Amino acid sequence: MDDKEYYSTVKRVLIIVLALNILVTLAKGLYGWYTNSLSMISDSIHSFFDSTSNIIGIVGIIIASRPPDIRHPYGHSKYETFASLGIAILLFITCFEILQSAMDRFLNPTTPEISIISFLIMGITIAINIGVSVYENRKGHEIKSNILIADSLHTRSDIYVSLAVVLGFFVIQLGYVIADPIIAIIIAILIAKMGFEIIKESSGVLLDKTAIDKEIIKEIVNSNRGVEDSHKIRTRGSASHIYVDLHIILDSCYSLDEAHIIAHEVENSLKSRIPEIKDVVVHLDPCENQNQEQTGTNN
Repeated sequence: MDDKEYYSTVKRVLIIVLALNILVTLAKGLYGWYTNSLSMISDSIHSFFDSTSNIIGIVGIIIASRPPDIRHPYGHSKYETFASLGIAILLFITCFEILQSAMDRFLNPTTPEISIISFLIMGITIAINIGVSVYENRKGHEIKSNILIADSLHTRSDIYVSLAVVLGFFVIQLGYVIADPIIAIIIAILIAKMGFEIIKESSGVLLDKTAIDKEIIKEIVNSNRGVEDSHKIRTRGSASHIYVDLHIILDSCYSLDEAHIIAHEVENSLKSRIPEIKDVVVHLDPCENQNQEQTGTNN
């Protein structure tokens, strides 16, 4: 998959998910406000930030899809990772808002109105979120998109949140009104956990964490004709845009033209075996046999 198709696919998925998240947000938010259910309102706030994160993702993908330029010779792909961090920040803002509302409800307890419609709305929205999360996560792993995987985790947290709300409905009907703000706090903790997971994954890309095990690279490189060994292997980038640089030792002393051809073959073999690799820098080490012969002659 080339970059144009990749970014087009990510953007299309995010737009579909955005439309569904807006539907879920309105359903839970309006009914939660009507029934005075803090846990349901908290869940709708979470869904709202799902929608906001989709918008951030779309903007990030539009910027990331720009071709390399003088100031950004490696392209703009890391903007996708920055967009993932934006999603994490929104999750933490959500936590703060929910915790603030929960504390207020502890101080001023009220009983939410729970009916069969409450369960029906939550059931429908849970079904939608399961479909969205599975679809987005599958596409994210299929095309190795950090932002789709991060956003699917965000949506998955919404499923856990909604299930907690439904559980809270049962407890509230048993007469334990205090369950409403307690469920809201549990929701906030779940959201924060997802935020930390996204930050952990995104920071690895931004800090140039190894993208591929060097033994995998070495096996591919050493299988090329003329290559005796490879070392000083480094990889970085996101799962969909990986950059590699390495040194190779040739099995004989080749002319510059021949060595150059072998270097290109090494690059092509890596790109064909691992399509996510966008660029390879191959450094040719001096021929050891030739150096030894020259040293012997000088002696």
